[in-house]
Amino acid sequence: MILHVDMDAFFASVEQRDNPELLGKPVIVAGHSSRSVVSAASYEARKFGIHSAMPVFQARQRCPHLIIQPGSREKYARDSRKIMAILRQFSPLVEPVSIDEAFLDIRGCEKLIGTPEQAAKKIKFEIFNQLALTCSVGGAPVRFLAKIASDMDKPDGLTIISGKEMAQVIATLPISKVPGVGAKAMAQMQGLQIETLGDVKRFDLNLLTNKFGSFGQRLFQLARGIDATPIEPERPRKSISAEVTLFSDISDPRDVQSVLLAQAHRVGNELRAGNQRCRKVGIKLKFSDFSQITRSRTLETWISSSNTIFDQALFLYYNLNITKKIRLVGVGVSEFQETEKPIQRSLFPDQNQEDQRQWEAVDRAMDSVLAKFGPDALKKATLKNHKVSHNYIGDQKVNPLCAVQVTITGRVQGVCFRHETQLAARERGLSGHVRNMPDRSVQALFQGKPEDIQDMLAWCRKGSTFSEVKDVNTRTVSVDPALTHFEIRY
Repeated sequence: MILHVDMDAFFASVEQRDNPELLGKPVIVAGHSSRSVVSAASYEARKFGIHSAMPVFQARQRCPHLIIQPGSREKYARDSRKIMAILRQFSPLVEPVSIDEAFLDIRGCEKLIGTPEQAAKKIKFEIFNQLALTCSVGGAPVRFLAKIASDMDKPDGLTIISGKEMAQVIATLPISKVPGVGAKAMAQMQGLQIETLGDVKRFDLNLLTNKFGSFGQRLFQLARGIDATPIEPERPRKSISAEVTLFSDISDPRDVQSVLLAQAHRVGNELRAGNQRCRKVGIKLKFSDFSQITRSRTLETWISSSNTIFDQALFLYYNLNITKKIRLVGVGVSEFQETEKPIQRSLFPDQNQEDQRQWEAVDRAMDSVLAKFGPDALKKATLKNHKVSHNYIGDQKVNPLCAVQVTITGRVQGVCFRHETQLAARERGLSGHVRNMPDRSVQALFQGKPEDIQDMLAWCRKGSTFSEVKDVNTRTVSVDPALTHFEIRY
């Protein structure tokens, strides 16, 4: 039996747990900027039609009394680790598929944990007892039905599909509920008059393959209750990506180039940290009308240099005919190979490959410096010198970003100053960081809209609840497109 454990509105539920005043109220986790999108919505907010990835301004239109929480990735990750540790008490085969859900293979564990239903109840009890959070659990003999079962009785649900019940569930399961069936596939399903997964059994494998490609073979198997996908505790990562929603829409290619470079640097750093090379590079662009496109290309050689990733991303960008302003830029890589694995080199000198090896050596040296001295110790010259254009784009002037470094003196250490600064900055939609300095001062970098920074500086002069601010010194610094959130640094 396979179990699928899915936390209920995880991010929003954590915020409601930590602040009981939010219980029973419509809450979303998101930034306060009008350009932010919803990361998670409580069930009270979902009643208004609010869902993940919805722009915050639309969520506010649907629910004027909506409560917005900035959230804490570190807090969610900490709770996620505790949840996964609880699940591993029930089976050694636990596969986390995201920060808030996981599969368990409990076959062979029945004498220790009881029946699937008993095990599911124990899991729900332990998670609630230790973290005061609810989850929904689904169980079935095969993986895909376990995931579907966990969604049948949300929130705080428990649904077990036995082997005897599988045929009936498959016969009546709406085809739209099957993982992998999107809008494009649904249009083809309607043409074939397929309404349930059971309807798929009317068609032979050749027709399904012709219509749906490789997914047709999977549909053929799922309709017969076959899913051989194993539970893999150490499933290898298939892709690495980084993206940023911009404070203002851009169209100047120089601005796009700067953001692509910042994201390529983030992706390359993470790729090398995992001792991996990649062979596929892609970009993602979301436009001012919220439409989006993705493009990718597969290379003949394996790469890990940030510079090479950037070159490929730039190639993809310049091969597009873009007429809209851009609000989000992303870079991703996939198709990995371990760095230690030998690669075939050309018999003849190849200057491009030699350049790539040299850039990889430079990047690894940079990685070492950044790991030791912090993310601000080194920066690509292009990122340091380039500033987002403040010229008019069409008939609308871009609202430029500003960045200010601030030093606060007085009784500002040991009084929760950094924590309250982080909350205040996130409330204002600012990115940047705050840290304690050896001379007992606090240093912060605020990046965002000028009016939001001015409001933040006024907060700094007032100080946190238990602080006594003596002086606030500021200086303007260059905007860093790589800064996408506000954090405490040590």
